[in-house]
Amino acid sequence: MLLFGEHERELSGAEAATTNNRMELTAVIRALEALKRPVQGRLYTDSQYVRQGVLEWVEQWKARGWKTADKKPVKNQDLWQVLDDLVQRHDLEWHWVKGHSGNAATNASTRSPTVPSTRCSAADSRKLPRHATNRS
Repeated sequence: MLLFGEHERELSGAEAATTNNRMELTAVIRALEALKRPVQGRLYTDSQYVRQGVLEWVEQWKARGWKTADKKPVKNQDLWQVLDDLVQRHDLEWHWVKGHSGNAATNASTRSPTVPSTRCSAADSRKLPRHATNRS
């Protein structure tokens, strides 16, 4: 879900034969691709995989030629590279929220129990209350 002031846009999607991690990455990628211009905002996700990847792991993977610390290829490298490029365009605060926690930013995309999804929201930081956990 994208929020900007009074405007709200819900995105959804599905992919056959995929993994939860790929769906989590894809959801954030689609949200950032939907932004029409660079923003200063907040991104909420219930995926520690995505949040830690962006904030902690990507720079290390790039420095090692997209290899993990134990010299194995990074899983989902194709999606991580796209996400890394998109993240560079924006000034984002990344927040982790517990899935199915009642957080408005995560509830909209939890409606279908059969489709893996990431609950994320990008928004204009001037329009949201400052109550998120794990600010980064």
